[in-house]
Amino acid sequence: MGGNIQPGGRTRPEGTGRDLGLDRHHSARIYDYFLGGKTHYPPDREVAEKLLQAFPGFRTAARTNRSFMHRAARYLAERGIRQFLDIGTGIPTSPNLHEVVQAVAPESRVVYADNDPIVLTHARGLLSSTPEGRTAYVEADITDPRSILESAELRDTLDLEQPVALSLVGLFHYITDDQDPHGIIKHLLEPLVPGSYLIFTQCTPDFAPEEWEQAINVYKADGGNAQVRSKAEVERFFTGLELVEPGLEVPHRWHPDEETEELVRLGELTDAAVSLWAGVAVKR
Repeated sequence: MGGNIQPGGRTRPEGTGRDLGLDRHHSARIYDYFLGGKTHYPPDREVAEKLLQAFPGFRTAARTNRSFMHRAARYLAERGIRQFLDIGTGIPTSPNLHEVVQAVAPESRVVYADNDPIVLTHARGLLSSTPEGRTAYVEADITDPRSILESAELRDTLDLEQPVALSLVGLFHYITDDQDPHGIIKHLLEPLVPGSYLIFTQCTPDFAPEEWEQAINVYKADGGNAQVRSKAEVERFFTGLELVEPGLEVPHRWHPDEETEELVRLGELTDAAVSLWAGVAVKR
């Protein structure tokens, strides 16, 4: 996927004119359905409704996951991080990551990457950078980290001699062990300098094992690939990194804002409904 630098510090992807895969479900569009978005199609809605029957907490989990991403990105921007690489971006939903961090520091630079071709058709929402900063979009797959790291869009936007926050939020439950998830993360982190960060979330069966077994079976029956992981398994993704406080935690207890605390108080956010582990760690 090619692109060119546009006024206002944006990298505009070229048009596609190819199969967008609308006759089959895709995780990015299912996630959009759970978030209450509008960019999803009958195959996505069909699988999403089956998943909700197996695990009713999916909408709560998706919204809590996104809220965590906002808080984690803001947390790092407030501590001086000015570069972000967000892989598994999904359908643009405001506020996007660049809007969150550029509200703190307008000069922030963000590169997005996703493998759903329809995300590219909506990429304008990802490229609305401040004049001081820059955003770019890479169409690539997480299972080929080299294609992301070596892309012209990334190299033109980020300075890898300065710290970068790598955001892998709501993505690795789609990466099974036979796809070498630890190797993928190691590959992505290797070129990042000390002082860089990893923002990470992963679905877990720890709080509702029977429901999650049903949900995984549903997703696989419809041709999807998925694997949930225990807390101990998720902790392995942070090997060699230093978790910031409060460590690996359910996302609604990771530096919660007032809205999150109120939802917990009302009983709308429970560990079982959210069923995610979340953490932010620094590379030393």
